[in-house]
Amino acid sequence: MSYTVRFTRDAADDLQRLFDFILERDTAQGGDFDQAARALSAIERAIDTLRFTPFTCRKAGRDPFIRELVIPFGGAGYVALFEIEASDSVVIAAVRHQREDDYH
Repeated sequence: MSYTVRFTRDAADDLQRLFDFILERDTAQGGDFDQAARALSAIERAIDTLRFTPFTCRKAGRDPFIRELVIPFGGAGYVALFEIEASDSVVIAAVRHQREDDYH
């Protein structure tokens, strides 16, 4: 079985916000400008696994269809909040850095 994965507008905005944050931080520090692209690629690869195994992710509350995908990257990583909408559909609701307080 394969699931279709889509992003809400807020989740797409989260990806842009996270990318911009890393890019700005690395530019200010004279660091590795490819870091933002690698982070985005790690997020995309992890989210791609939801096409086959969304129920393996941890539950995010009482609803068994609301889950979180932990995405390792460097010393921390990211967390994607998603909902299994139907027997063939997953929607990403938000993405945040693991060190952020909550989803935006």
